[in-house]
Amino acid sequence: MSLKFFKPLFDSFPWLLQELNVEQKGVFISYFLGFLALLWFLLCFIRNSNKGLPPGPKAFPLIGNLLSLDPELHTYFASLSQTYGPICRLWLGKKLGIIISSPALAREVLKDKDTIFANRDVSAAGREFSYGINDLLWSPYGPKWRMLRKLCVRDMLSCSSLDSVYALRRRELRQSINYFYSQKGLPVNIGEQMFLTVFNVITSMLWGGTVKGGERASLGAEFRHVVTEIVELVSIPNLSDFYPGLTWFDFQGVIKKMKVVLKRFDKIFESIIDQRQKLDRNGVGQESKDFLQVLLKLKDEADPKMPLTMTEIKALLMDLVVGGTDTTSNAVEFAMTEILNKPDVLGKLQEEVDTVVGKDNIVEESHIQQLPYFYAVMKEVLRLHPALPLLAPHCPSETGTVGGYTVPKGSHIFVNVWAIHRDASIWKNPTEFRPERFLDNKWDYSGNDFNYFPFGSGRRMCAGIAMAERMFMYSLASLIHSFDWKLPEGETLDLKEKFGITLKKKMPLVAIPTPRLCNPTLYE
Repeated sequence: MSLKFFKPLFDSFPWLLQELNVEQKGVFISYFLGFLALLWFLLCFIRNSNKGLPPGPKAFPLIGNLLSLDPELHTYFASLSQTYGPICRLWLGKKLGIIISSPALAREVLKDKDTIFANRDVSAAGREFSYGINDLLWSPYGPKWRMLRKLCVRDMLSCSSLDSVYALRRRELRQSINYFYSQKGLPVNIGEQMFLTVFNVITSMLWGGTVKGGERASLGAEFRHVVTEIVELVSIPNLSDFYPGLTWFDFQGVIKKMKVVLKRFDKIFESIIDQRQKLDRNGVGQESKDFLQVLLKLKDEADPKMPLTMTEIKALLMDLVVGGTDTTSNAVEFAMTEILNKPDVLGKLQEEVDTVVGKDNIVEESHIQQLPYFYAVMKEVLRLHPALPLLAPHCPSETGTVGGYTVPKGSHIFVNVWAIHRDASIWKNPTEFRPERFLDNKWDYSGNDFNYFPFGSGRRMCAGIAMAERMFMYSLASLIHSFDWKLPEGETLDLKEKFGITLKKKMPLVAIPTPRLCNPTLYE
């Protein structure tokens, strides 16, 4: 093995290794690895680590199965399940991973034993990202988490709350349609533009009544870079997660980089919160409340026994900005790719939206309840390309059993919803994009049917389903209604996926919009 592999180690201990030549460094590394290997063998001997655990591939001492990991974890885990069964295990360094890939076992983890599995296995990057585990995504199950969940569902993401900020969503989406109109006849990166659209929609809902005009555009540009960086850092395989004892050393610099990114985010949050508080003190902006205004009001009125802190407010804003932007824009890009790959589906969508909306009008959110085929397309996209293919990580708070096997406390639980959604024993022609399979309204997002649960299930299922549904439907219906789409000459569609904490297209979708509405004023 090349010494370059150990460069992070050398960089971390310059005072120890700077006087050693290449040969001496090699000897040091050999002794170092030998010592660790001895410890590992002793631990394995003492605890008989695989006894009672689910089946899985043989693991090397110290490193476990790390060397055999494929970057596309969702497909790699699916292949392991085909070999070892619907529940299997692998060792990620010192961390035990349990892979669940059947509806029955997913029900056992997410519903029947939900309380035991309701905690998260928080990564080092996630700990920084969440302001020290003070957000909704990573907080352990308990009173504080229940308070944050209730606040989000009742006061921010309820239907009435979403209705109250519709004007903000409408304004941002119309601006994006106007942008596509200005690019008519030219190739545009749909995924990139939809990221900007969804980002602007979410931030407009969060603090659209606080930040105005050019300042909002400037903040948006800065946020976009930061969001992209955060998603990349959270998705990096990190030695600090595989060997928790090494977290302090931060060999890959993930924690350090996340601290830098978070500092930039925090500075922006502080500025926006300060502006909102000044506006509230002066009685400005009372006629159009955004979510930040709601949160600050709730903070002032919170129960002293369970206060809502400023840190928790910023952590919630972080969840909504990062979690809502990437997932929704990726889903719309997958949808547009699948639709362009199936001209008959595109024709049915255009016929439906023309019937409901007409070519002399623009799509409004009030129309989307009358578009059943669009709903079927959304459900089929989320079946084939679930936003979080392995859901968010679960972690048992005590040792228990799943499928008759022991699952130790602290294990990392992967629920492979991607594999379940493509199981040939459940779905006919599972890899085919066929929205018609959802027209009978048999499937929903309640998380009660474990053949189809793209938003998860149980206590920790996604709190933003209503917002995601509205944004996806409103965006897709507007794109299909306003334009015809074709690929640039010589280009072909590529549906390959790229795994990360969120699933995205490996190759961006570039297409050419052609206006299909007769009146140019409809694009303003």
